[in-house]
Amino acid sequence: MPRLSAKSATLLVLAALIAVTPFFFPSGYYYRVGALIFVNGLAVTGIVILTGYAGQISLGHAGFAGIGGYACALAPTHLGLHPSLAVVLGAVISGVLAYLVGRPILRLKGYYLAVASLGFGVLVAMVLANEAWLTGGPDGIAVPDPGLRAALRDLGIEVSNAQFWYGACGLVLVVGAWLALNLYDSATGRALRALHGSEVAARTAGVDVARYKLHAFVISAVYASVAGSTLALLNGSSKGAPVLRSVQPEDLIGRSLVTRHDAVDLGPVTGKVVLVTGAAGSIGSELCRQMATFDPVRLVILDNNESALHDLFIDLQTRHPDLDIIPVLADVTHRAVVCDVFTHHQPQVVFHAAAYKH
Repeated sequence: MPRLSAKSATLLVLAALIAVTPFFFPSGYYYRVGALIFVNGLAVTGIVILTGYAGQISLGHAGFAGIGGYACALAPTHLGLHPSLAVVLGAVISGVLAYLVGRPILRLKGYYLAVASLGFGVLVAMVLANEAWLTGGPDGIAVPDPGLRAALRDLGIEVSNAQFWYGACGLVLVVGAWLALNLYDSATGRALRALHGSEVAARTAGVDVARYKLHAFVISAVYASVAGSTLALLNGSSKGAPVLRSVQPEDLIGRSLVTRHDAVDLGPVTGKVVLVTGAAGSIGSELCRQMATFDPVRLVILDNNESALHDLFIDLQTRHPDLDIIPVLADVTHRAVVCDVFTHHQPQVVFHAAAYKH
């Protein structure tokens, strides 16, 4: 009787655990917990290839997971791809980015490599959060249902949504583990393990160190991307709480926002020197932002809060780079200082929003 290899035994144990564990679930909620464990297990498998096999450190693989997740959301909408093909597209994009990013940063070692990879992950997170016109920003974006469960239903196999994604994520994990185990015993796997032991010794033995480090980085990035895509499909197809969105002002005031009508007379402000006291406060800062849109010749902003005044000044400069903005750090209760401001700047319009105005 042929002996069962360690690789086959590992895969059989993993598959058995995935198949048997649901019999001990007290409720359907645990199917989702199991699916999340499998998704994270797939991402960790990629890190095992990079860190466990090759001995390299990366703290930025969440960025590749994000790319894979958003590929599943954006590709079907903008390119007309099926969500399953979007998973492949996300993996390709992540692999190409990992190749381009990995060539320079893998020259680093230890903590320097970890920090450089972390920077990549932070950069991807910033882009996904700030480019709301494309990604939906912090609110996220809807992910189309791949329709795989419906296909099973057509074949006469009826399972709940949680059960389907438990099985699908478990299958993806088994396939990922099978590929990783095959890689371990291959020539590439032996080269990666040689890197882990000693780069100098591996180079002496004829291993192209830079090449195999890059291979490990790209492979682990593809694992992270597929894990991110799987998580996006899982969450996008889950039936539960509604999608969250940012709180808008009209949600709080219970009515639509009031906007300035174009027919409003801007004569008292346009082309004038405008002074706003208490400019850094909640009311004063909004007055400053409103007045800046009316094209005054100069906007003098006065407040005794240095930090808040500086933040307001930077904000106004960013929004209105051509406007002459004069920050004045002063207290309106000091008569001499206020008189000096009026003498020096000669404001024609004054908005007295300081808290001491009463």
